[in-house]
Amino acid sequence: MAQHPDRIAAAFARAAQQKRAALIPYIAAGNPLPESTVPLMHALVKSGADIIELGIPFSDPMADGPVIQRAAEHAIAQGIGLRHVLEMVAAFRHEDAVTPVVLMGYANPIERMGQKAFAEQAAQAGIDGLLTVDYPPEEIGDFLQLLDQHNIAPIFLLAPTSTEARIRAVGKIARGYVYYVSLNGVTGAGNLDTTDVATRLKGIRKHVALPVGVGFGISDAASAQRVSLVADAVVIGSKLIDTMTKACANLPVAQQSQAAIDAGAGWLHGISEAIAVARPEGHVVSPLEQTV
Repeated sequence: MAQHPDRIAAAFARAAQQKRAALIPYIAAGNPLPESTVPLMHALVKSGADIIELGIPFSDPMADGPVIQRAAEHAIAQGIGLRHVLEMVAAFRHEDAVTPVVLMGYANPIERMGQKAFAEQAAQAGIDGLLTVDYPPEEIGDFLQLLDQHNIAPIFLLAPTSTEARIRAVGKIARGYVYYVSLNGVTGAGNLDTTDVATRLKGIRKHVALPVGVGFGISDAASAQRVSLVADAVVIGSKLIDTMTKACANLPVAQQSQAAIDAGAGWLHGISEAIAVARPEGHVVSPLEQTV
């Protein structure tokens, strides 16, 4: 079993020491091209990413909007599956042993590989966490123990519709961080109400001691900055992927990889600068900042 330090906790601690929210970009592995994923991950880190969420391509991504669906379909069309994703992370680890990598996806590819085989291979590759949309706390079962044995943090979604009982259940078994879905719907949809988000986070933090990241509906520097004032992390995916997709439009295949990397990294840098703005004196986002 591969052992590694708690990179997720360290990433949040660094952000808290700097009095800012962590930045967590989501990208779809294998999009726009398989060879672009690892260089893109490195470029995003240089542009301010604290943690990378790497999407496992799946044919029926029920929680994802059209932008991420198309990215997954594009990766699948190029033959990218879970084993390739693990290989990409292992390659990333050759140069970066610090930045946490969280896999995000669905149960089906993991079930096909086998939970035990997945946990072992993910740990060997250097995976820090796993967010599986259709493994809710009530159904994760023995897989939770396997993840724990291999030092992989089980990360769960909470939503505006989550009951207090569900929040309490997540608080008991989650590790790493919790991902609060700020909107009812799929990724990339709707308008973000940060006042409502702040209220919801207060309720979540009554039962969850972990950092809370907020995603869905964050599409620009202004919305990212507003969320960063109430959340421990800003999670952003659809707009990042859309930015890269548009940068590749009508380009020869040979030019698409670098165009996507440059566009994605440049756009994320602007988000990073926005959330790095110093918080007001005495401002505390959550108990996380009180520990540093």
